Order: sequence, then structure tokens, then C-alpha cells
Amino acid sequence: MNTDDLGGGEDDGYHAQGNRKYSPVGAQDRAVLEMASMDPGSSATASQSSIRKVRARTQGSMDSDGKAPDVAGGDNGPHREHKLELFGFDSLVNILGLKSMTQEQVLAPSSPRDNEVVSITGGDPTSSGVKMGTMMGVFVPCLQSILGIIYYIRFSWIIGMGGIADSLLLVSLCGLCTFLTGLSLSAIATNGAMKGGGPYYLIGRALGPEVGVSIGLCFFLGNAVAAALYVLGAVETFLKALPSAGFFTAGITGLSADSFKDNWDSMYQNTNSDGIPDRDGKVYWNFNALVGLFFPAVTGIMAGSNRSASLKDTQRSIPVGTLSATLVTTLLYLVSVFLFGAVANREKLLTDRLLTATIAWPFPVVIRVGIILSTLGAALQSLTGAPRLLAAIANDDILPVLNCFRVADTSEPHIATLFTTVICMGCVVIGNLDLITPTVTMFFLLCYSGVNLSCFLLDLLDAPSWRPRWKFHHWLLSLLGALLCVVIMFLISWLFTVVSLALASLIYYYVSIKGKAGDWGDGFKSAYFQLALRSLRSLGAKQVHPKNWYPIPLIFCRPWGKLPENVPCHPKLADFANCMKKKGRGMSIFVNILDGDYHECAEDAKEACKQLDTYINYKNCEGVAEIVVATNMTEGFRGIVQTMGLGNLKPNIVVVRYPEIWRRENLKEIPTRFVGIINDCIVANKAVVIVKGLDEWPNEYQRQYGSIDLYWIVRDGGLMLLLSQLLLTKESFESCKIQVFCIAEEDSDAESLKADVKKFLYDLRLQAEVIVITIKSWDVEGGSQQDDSIEAFNDARKRVASYLAELKEAAKREGTPLMADGKAVVVDEQQVEKFLYTTLKLNTTILRYSRMAAVVLVSLPPPPINHPAYCYMEYMDLLVGNVQRLLMVRGYRRDVVTLFT
Repeated sequence: MNTDDLGGGEDDGYHAQGNRKYSPVGAQDRAVLEMASMDPGSSATASQSSIRKVRARTQGSMDSDGKAPDVAGGDNGPHREHKLELFGFDSLVNILGLKSMTQEQVLAPSSPRDNEVVSITGGDPTSSGVKMGTMMGVFVPCLQSILGIIYYIRFSWIIGMGGIADSLLLVSLCGLCTFLTGLSLSAIATNGAMKGGGPYYLIGRALGPEVGVSIGLCFFLGNAVAAALYVLGAVETFLKALPSAGFFTAGITGLSADSFKDNWDSMYQNTNSDGIPDRDGKVYWNFNALVGLFFPAVTGIMAGSNRSASLKDTQRSIPVGTLSATLVTTLLYLVSVFLFGAVANREKLLTDRLLTATIAWPFPVVIRVGIILSTLGAALQSLTGAPRLLAAIANDDILPVLNCFRVADTSEPHIATLFTTVICMGCVVIGNLDLITPTVTMFFLLCYSGVNLSCFLLDLLDAPSWRPRWKFHHWLLSLLGALLCVVIMFLISWLFTVVSLALASLIYYYVSIKGKAGDWGDGFKSAYFQLALRSLRSLGAKQVHPKNWYPIPLIFCRPWGKLPENVPCHPKLADFANCMKKKGRGMSIFVNILDGDYHECAEDAKEACKQLDTYINYKNCEGVAEIVVATNMTEGFRGIVQTMGLGNLKPNIVVVRYPEIWRRENLKEIPTRFVGIINDCIVANKAVVIVKGLDEWPNEYQRQYGSIDLYWIVRDGGLMLLLSQLLLTKESFESCKIQVFCIAEEDSDAESLKADVKKFLYDLRLQAEVIVITIKSWDVEGGSQQDDSIEAFNDARKRVASYLAELKEAAKREGTPLMADGKAVVVDEQQVEKFLYTTLKLNTTILRYSRMAAVVLVSLPPPPINHPAYCYMEYMDLLVGNVQRLLMVRGYRRDVVTLFT
């Protein structure tokens, strides 16, 4: 074999076994890969007994006759055979379909399921049977399925009832519907390899497992009922053929212009249950009813796609064979309308159900026997095809209730066949062909509308993976086909339509609730992706109006200590994140930082991200998980606050747990990290929420009573007010009331401040009780509460004084400015004393008024510039002391609430 075997030939690509087409590796490519010449005496038989080795050579190493010269010595040493390793040649061989040359077996790609790696390799199909072409593989099966019992024993009756004009319209309408569906089917079928399941596989992979299973099960029922249709047709033909042996001439006029003229107009009338005209009959026929009766005569276009595994060239045979069969049968029906309308009078058309056999020459009995054998064969085909469809749905493991129908790929679906037979027998017992056909029609139309909608969605989205080889398609045609299917359904019977749609909807709902999630890369996921991109672009980078502001919290999962093994973050973080959303709407971003080198920790980060994502889903929190690898926590967090998110979908609130263990565990590095996080958020213009008492944070089932108290000290854009309102929307806090505490300098200002705040809250549509506290009332009163606070205050003063003394001593010893946290600091001891006293008074006030509160929200004081982080932590410890649940909130430079409509 030489390079011409890969690049030459009639086609522009290499055809591996199974008629898979692959692009050749040309000589002009950057890395030219050539195959060593095979032994001229080798044959297919010989190649099966020995494995050929592959050599890599440059193009210049080929002789003029295509053979490789022997190479000995040289700069690269002696010649030796070696396998191609350039760019991972093993995978390259798979892609080129060359595994067959080395007799390595390559499995066919399997159905994609969750957490399953799908191979893109080609290779020989597992089936060892002879592959069929377009004629025998698609055209003939479709022709056989389309030309069924309706044509032979009902079509002449339809012409007699509807007349030639309406019959032409009927055939054209139904033929257009199936032709448009055939175009959509051709486009989807040529966009990749197909597995078993026929239309279920196509619809499920295009519209998702829920739609695929719901329509697939309806299509299964349609096929199961269709088997009964064929059986009843055979029985009816047999019963009418026995007493009428011989030639028939009552009402047969031959090709007559008079008959053609008389039969042109419709003659809709009442009939009995057998279709015989009867003025007192209970069945009235009109055009809509004829559509329901005739439409099964144009079904069967899926017969080729169901045989995809047995075709030589699926992507050529399915569109050509399906559309050819559709056009041929539609043309045959149109010709038959003229023929039957001109060969017999109307009475004969309405009373002779076997007119096709009556006008047959020279042996009408052959037609009767043929009808019986054909219909029984079609019934058997449905009884074997429907179980395979049900088994294909069960094998995808979407619905656990269908697990009893699962079979191996090479096994027969015996249980599914038995189930289908039971359904068929139940419909046969009904015994009315004209009643069963509308039911079959509805299920088939539902399937065809699903195929058209699938192609419409894929065509409209036009994702990069949408590259069908069949080019004659457009989303408008697919949309027209889907609408035509729905129109025909309502034309036949609005009641049957509602029932079939309700059945499909119930199956869809059941699958969405009880089914296992599967990601098949369906069109809806692509639609969501494109919608998200367009929405993101429309939002732009400008600030969102306060009316459209949503909290997007960045939940920092990095613990201030150690968590138990396999616990990705604090168990209550997701509960708190859910409290920051209104009715669950919104998105949270859970992030964690792994210390280390990215190349060494990449796999650990992926595994940690999976664990964190599992935790988020388990807590029913709408959010995403992200793991960042960085040299240290500070650098990692700075990268997160700068780059996380896109456009206006960047996180706007950073949620951090308060490090309550830092003093108890003597973790001296925590103050620097904690203050660094707050300063980074301020620089990045992010709001900050520090949660103290997360261990006691209630879940959705723990109802809280009391109040939600807000100590509104500094302007934060209304973020604290908004968070309190969001807490009220949760079941755990809905029984609480909101109290807003404001600080007034003088007693005389208290009433006016209270009135102003009440008016402001009223304009914001917020219900809350306003309580004004004057600075004079901050004076610590006597009692045990005062003693505890004074003791904590004195302890903090001693620790701060000791810490500052150590800094001064170190600076004096080293002859440097006052240094802390690796940078120069400026400490005003009077200012430190003032900060300590202020936080003491605020803590005392909180304990006095809000000791029984469900949660307390207080403004977060920013860290002073050039101030030691240790001192700031002392202030915070004094502020949060003895408060069970406390949220320290700092807004950012914008309003999140508005007074206006």
C-alpha cells in the first residue's frame, strides 16, 4: 500500500471498512505521515494472519518506485523499525481509520451517558453481516412500509367518499408533511453516526432525554397499535375474499370520462360501522376524518433510519432512499386517485373495499393473497421493530421503570416483544380498523413533529457541531413541517390530539422527575448557551440599574482551620447562600483555593471541584463550584476577585466566615489574611458579608422567631436592608420582624431621625420598626453584662499594648520603622483606644437590645489604612463577642435599592 491508497481514488477522502469517510493526510501537511509499503504478495487472508508494522519516514526517503531504501548507519544510527509516535500516533491511527491495517479491533462508539468518555475512533462495525446499499437498505423497506393496507383496502373508498378533488388535496397534504419530515430526518441522520432506536435516538439527541423518551414511547405505542392495524386489514381482506371468488364486473366502468366527472366532487355522508353508506348510520365522514384514515398510508419513512446499522453508507442511503420512496409513493397515490376515480362509479368505490383486486387482471386472487401476506408481514415487522425501540429506550437507562426491558446489544428483546404483543392483541380485540387508524396517525404525527422540531432547533442554533452532509434543509422548512403535523392532528380530532399531547406531557414530566439525568449534547443545551451569551452581551459592562440588581455571592469556602476528610466546605455555607436569593432565583459561586504548583495540583483541583459541586447539588443550591490553584491564599484570592465572572455576571458580594478560632488555635497568620481579604474586596469594589455563628445558622426546616435587627451605622447603598428582606422570604425567617436601629447624637434629634427613616423605608416598600438610640444611651450601665464587657475590653487593651510593645522593640532593635505584616505601619495609640471603646459600646448595645434576635446585621467598619491587622482583629473580636448570629455587611460604591418605579 502506498500513499496514493490514502489520497487518491474517486473520492477526496479515505473510505475505511464500513464506508466511513476520513480526510487524508496530505503531503503538504506540517507533519507528513506515510505508511511503509506492504508486501505485494499479501492478501486479505494473509493480512489476517500477521500484523503489519507501521513505519514513519519523510517523503524524501521514498524511491521512485515507491519503495523505501534500506538505511544503515548515518547520524541517527542504524536503521530500525519503529512505531509512529508523532503527536500521539495511536489516537491518530484511530481517527484515520487505519486500525484495520494492524488488525486491532476498535469498538463502535457507544451511546453517550453521564460520566462516560465517548470515543471518536472509527473502525469496523461489530456486525459481521453483509451491508446493504440505498436500494435494498432504505428505498425498498420504506416503500414496503408506506404502501400498506390503507392503500389496498381503503384508498378507493376514500376516493369515493371525498371525490377526486379532495383526494388530490388529501394526498398532497399528507405527502408534503412526510416529505418535509424526510428532509429534516435526512439532515439529522447525516450529522453523525446513528445507533439503534431510530427516531427516538434522533429526537433524544437533539431535544434531550425527556423529549426523546416521551415521543419515543408514543412512537412505540404507535408501532404496537400499527401491528393490530395490519392484522385487522389482513383479516378483513380474507373475509371479503372468500365469498367473492371470480371476476367482478357490478359498477366497473373501465377508464371512463363520465366516471371521472361523476367522481370529481365529494359526497360526504353517514355510514355504518363497516363504512357502507347509510342515512341512519352513526358515523359521519368529512375531509378531516379522511385525513385521519389515510395518513397511515404515508407513514413508514423511518424504516430506513431504523436499519442504520445495516447500511454501507448511512449518510448517503438514508436521505436518498427515504426521500425517493416518499416521492415515488406520493406520485403513485396521485396517479391512483385519477385511476380509481375513472375506473368505477361512486357506488362501487364506496361498497367494494377490495377494488384493487377487483380490477386486477388476469388473476385478482393474486392481489388478495398478496394483500394478506403483505399485511401480515407488516404486522410482524411492527411486532419486531416496536420491541427494539422500547429496548433502545430502556438501554439508555433514563427511566428505572423500564429496566425490565433492557437487553444486551446482541440479544433479542423477548420481554419487550411479549409486552408489545399484549398491546397488539388488545387493539385487535377492538376489531374496528377505522377506529384504530386515527390512533396510529396521532402517534406517528407526534413523532414526525418531534423530528421536524429537532431539525428546526439544530438548524436555527447552527452550532459548530451541526454539519450535516445533506445540504437541502432549512429551519423554515422544518418549522413548516412541524406546524403541518400539528395542524393535521387537530384536523383529524382535537380530542385525540389533546389526549396524545397530554400523554406525551405526562411521560415528559415523569421522566424529568424520576428519570436519571443525562447529557447528550441536545439542542436545548445549545439554546441555553446561546441565550446566555446573547443576554450577557446585551447586559454589557455598564452598571445594572438598582431595580435589576441581583446578589451574586462569591462564597469563599477556604476554612480557617481544618475540615473533616471529604468535606469540601462548611456544611452551612450553602444554607446561608440560599438565604441571599429571592425564591431560589440567583447564582452563587463557591470557590476554594489549593496551595501549591498548578502543574502538580491540577488533578487534585479537578477532584476537589467535583466534590464541591456534589455538595452544592446535595444542598439544592443554585450555584457553580470553582477551585483555584495558587502559591498562597492571598494571591489566589486576589486573582479570584479580579477575574471571576463575565461582564455584569461577576460576583458582587463576597461571603466569608468569621475566623472565630484564630485566638483559640493561636493562628497568628489569620489576622493578616482576614484583613487582606476585606481590603482586596474594597479595592475590587465588591460588597462584603462576614458571617459569625455559621455553625448555628438554621436550615430551611428550622423555623426562627424573634426579630432581624439592623444596626445601620454607615451608608451601604441599601444592601443591609435588602439582605434583611431576602431573609424574610425564607421559611426559616418568615415569622420574624425587622427592627432598624439608628444612632442619633442628641435626644432632640431622635424624633426627626426616626420620622425620616420611616419615610425612607416606606418609599422603599420595606416594612420595619425603627428604633433610635442616642449616643448618651451608649454609656455602659451596671450589671453582669457591664462586668463581662469591661473585662473583655481590658483584656483586649492588654493584648494590643503587648503587641505594640513588641513591634516597637523590634523596630528599635533592627533600626527600622515600625513594621507589621511585612510593611510599615503607623499606630496612634489614642486612636486604637478610641476604636476599642467604640466597638465595646456597639457590642454592649447589641447585647442589650438584640440578645433574643434571630440574626443581627451590623455595618462592617473598614480596616484603617496602615494599621496592624492584629489590632483590627481585636476590634472585631470585641464587636462580635457573645452575639450568637451576626452578619457584618459592607456595601460598595452603588445603590442596590431604589425609591422609583
